[in-house]
This record gives sequence, structure tokens and C-alpha cells, in this order.
Amino acid sequence: MPRRGIRVTLLAVTLSVLPLSFHGGAVQAESTPPPFPEFTFKRETVPTGSGKRIRVQIDPAEQARRLAPANTQPQAATSVTDTSTEGALSAHGYEWFWAEVSPKRDHGGAANLQQALAVLERQAGQGALTGPRLEDLQKIATAHGVDILKATIGTHVSPAWVLALISVESAGRADAVSSAGAQGIMQLIPATAARFGVEEPDNPEENIKGGVAYLNWLMEHFDGDPILAMAGYNAGENAVTANGGVPPFAETRAYIPKVLSAWRVARGLCMTPPDLLTDGCVFAVKGS
Repeated sequence: MPRRGIRVTLLAVTLSVLPLSFHGGAVQAESTPPPFPEFTFKRETVPTGSGKRIRVQIDPAEQARRLAPANTQPQAATSVTDTSTEGALSAHGYEWFWAEVSPKRDHGGAANLQQALAVLERQAGQGALTGPRLEDLQKIATAHGVDILKATIGTHVSPAWVLALISVESAGRADAVSSAGAQGIMQLIPATAARFGVEEPDNPEENIKGGVAYLNWLMEHFDGDPILAMAGYNAGENAVTANGGVPPFAETRAYIPKVLSAWRVARGLCMTPPDLLTDGCVFAVKGS
């Protein structure tokens, strides 16, 4: 090989192994970077006199619930458009229910209730709906069945409906108190308790009597519509009137299908299962 060719080859090899940089358009070899400074690992301890340590307890069930993906329910092919309520509707997990059941006051009545029950029946058949356990309802009926039956005589309220409502409101606890101040087995707020003559909200018999009286009043006020009556029981009759139907509150939109799901179980405790939420019944359990 000619010497000129050797020099060119050596120059190319030299440039290929040197890091290059651009300065003013010319290619230059960078100088060797400085070495890293020496360092050592040091363990830091808690400063003296820093006070008590904070202990954080993690509930595994709550942790799993928060990390679990949202449970989505199938939507119906046709849905009811809600245009009568005011404000934005918050997510409540029962969108599938209200996709087929109208929240509007002028679309209510017996047909809407039957549609609601049919939707719940279908969801239960698909394993997508959970309600209270029959054993839990039996305990409530055994303890308070007589009081429920006495309070519902001469009303538009089925004893099975009251049992279902109690299971959702307080799970049968006479000492239950909500963050909103609702008290007792049927969760009456002080104003409602006073309105219907309940002096001792923690007395189950008195609380049930007042709760049934209020539910019966709501049935009459909303022309015998159980869905609107339940909405009024949860959110207040004024909220139902102001929104022209079931208010767009997440709690209320979840409350109604929960109570109806519980009623599907509760009616099975009657000697003759009622067909309507206004039908009477006698519980087939001890104590009633």
C-alpha cells in the first residue's frame, strides 16, 4: 500500500476512537472528562428529640377496594334521557339502572316501577346485582317485625318495603347515627322526627312508627309513586319537587335500586309474598 494511503488510514482510525465536538464549525477532539469526586455512603438516624413516630395502619380490604378497577355494568340498548333534573349527575355505580328507569316525575307511576323491578331481576340473573343476605333480614324481622306490622296497618306501605328500607338505612341498628345527624333504625333527621312525633329516636318502636308515617306521607304527596317516595325519604321532598323527579345526587340515585334490591329479598320472608310495595304481608319468622 502507498505511504499516503497508510497515513490516511491511520488518521481515520485515530479520529474514530476520539470523542468529537463541534466548535465554530470545526470538528475537535474533546479532552478527557475529569474523574468523579470520591464519595461514601452514610446512614442517617432519627434526630434526637424528634417526638413520637407516626404509625400508619393499612386496611388490606380497603386497599384492595381502592386499587380494584371500577365495576362497570352493561348499558341497555335504549336509555331514558334525563333532562328534568338540575345540576351535573355524579357517578354512583347504578348508571345501568337509570339508563332504563326514568327519574322524571311525569314519567313515573306503576309502569316505571315495574320497569325498575324488571331491570333488577335481569341484573340479578346475570350475577351483577347483590342485595342483603336473607339471614340479615330475618334477624331484623325477628327483632322488629311486630313494630313494623303495627306501624304499617292502614298505610300505603308494605311491611316488606319497610324491612328493606331499614336494612339499607341502618342494617337494623337502633343506635345508628349518620354524619348528617339522622338517627335510629329508620334514620330520621331531627326535623322529621319532630314532625311525626318521634321524641326518642333511639327507641326502635317509636322510630319505626315515625319513619313509616313519613314514608306513607311521601306516597300520598307523590301520587302513590314509590320511586319518588324513596327519593324524598333520602333527599327530602323539596329536592324531588325542585328537580322534577329523582334528584341527581349520587347517594339518592344509588339508594333507590339498593332498597328495591333489598325488597326483592324481604318479600320472600312474607307468608304471602307481596307483588307491590303497597301490599300488606305477615312475616313468616318468630317474633312477628
